[in-house]
Amino acid sequence: MGEKEGFLKYKRETPETRGVEERINDFNEIYKPIDEQKLNQQAARCMDCGIPFCHQGCPLGNIIPEFNEAVYQNNWEEAYFILRSTNNFPEFTGRICPAPCESSCVLGINKDPVTIELIEKSIAEKAYELGIAQPNTPNVRSGKNVAVIGSGPAGLAAADQLNQAGHKVTVFEKNKRVGGLLRYGIPDFKLEKWVIDRRTEIMDREGVVFTTGSEIGINIKADNILQNFDAVVLSTGAEQPRELRINGHDLPGVHFAMEFLGYQNRVVNGELAANPIHAKGKHVIVIGGGDTGSDCIGTSRRHGAASVTQLELLPKPPTQRTQLNPWPEWPMTIRTSSSHEEGAERVWSVMTKGFISDEQGKVCGLEIVNIEWKELEGVMKFEEIEGTSRVLPCDLAFLAIGYSGPKRNGLLEAFGVELMENGLPKSRAFKSSNPKVFLAGDMRRGQSLVVWAISEGREAAVQVDEYLKGYSLLQQKDESYLEYGKLKEF
Repeated sequence: MGEKEGFLKYKRETPETRGVEERINDFNEIYKPIDEQKLNQQAARCMDCGIPFCHQGCPLGNIIPEFNEAVYQNNWEEAYFILRSTNNFPEFTGRICPAPCESSCVLGINKDPVTIELIEKSIAEKAYELGIAQPNTPNVRSGKNVAVIGSGPAGLAAADQLNQAGHKVTVFEKNKRVGGLLRYGIPDFKLEKWVIDRRTEIMDREGVVFTTGSEIGINIKADNILQNFDAVVLSTGAEQPRELRINGHDLPGVHFAMEFLGYQNRVVNGELAANPIHAKGKHVIVIGGGDTGSDCIGTSRRHGAASVTQLELLPKPPTQRTQLNPWPEWPMTIRTSSSHEEGAERVWSVMTKGFISDEQGKVCGLEIVNIEWKELEGVMKFEEIEGTSRVLPCDLAFLAIGYSGPKRNGLLEAFGVELMENGLPKSRAFKSSNPKVFLAGDMRRGQSLVVWAISEGREAAVQVDEYLKGYSLLQQKDESYLEYGKLKEF
């Protein structure tokens, strides 16, 4: 694989970012291009490790050593078809995936892991540059019609796979444009939306029909979908935000994170003239330490917030793995995002007590208290630390504490899908309680990663294909690359 001693010869390098003072003035992607020589060196770092644990780390089962070798050999066509065989949208994951594959890289045991995410993104971009990424329209159609409800990563992956299997696929999206969470949740400084348009244009030319502004249950009845389609894939995501039930949680100025981010994406996309929730000159508090909270930080900084503070209930993670968190597990270590680098105070082990209002009834402060985590009878619990209660200035607060499941708007019930006690739909092997209706993505598994959503869409497509034809030639995980006639067998 690559150079025999490439992992000793070359150090891990990632693309440079635009300076903070430059990038906080726009919503463009923050990373600069990396030259091909450096990319070739990064691919050369992939070892002949025998057992590639990166496969285990990737929810899609990407054939990582093989596409690294193809990049090292400057064989971009081969690299692209290896990658596309398991990942429908490498241009998405190469930008926004947290790269669990890198955490499982064998080189990562005692050195910096291979830059798999960078290589993945570069393969996708090179395929477009060289004209390799082209429509692949099925030669034979099955005569079956499939409706995919929701055009996020799970829905798009299911639609792409089912279209390639020969079925006629129609994707229904409630918003004006296709993309779901990719378009209306993830900021443009992480994923510019022309990246989505470029891929969906190819899918459109391949025969996938996109129907936007169509909310099932509002302007289209579920019964109409069930009557006019042979199978249905529900992939509407986990959009029910977790609530923070403390005093003042409903004050003006307290918002769910995705409301704020969704408005901003619509502004950048030209759908809105201005964000009705604006952080300019305000003291912003972000409650929740995950990626969504980080996105709120980056967006608030671009608005010109006076200050941004991020609060986290859990303790500050260690900088390195502990003995209880060995390789190749996902490392429970502290992560600093590009948004954190742009300016925010991060506070761990604190509990929110209640929001405080001003004379106009708007939020002006947040009472918090430090907590101490202890293990009691094998369960981690926390206690407030006496004398640490204090009030932080807060003109604007964003709740980024996760999602409990799909929206409780009657959609699942309308399709005859039974629910579990936790609000998630009952499912087995991506099948719902209605034999004609299948489930994929966050609405089935709960809030998760984009890479898992793509995997879910692919796996659901196999089940739909089998339901419609009695068998499926759609491959799962790492077997599919052997089916591409353009590839040699490794």
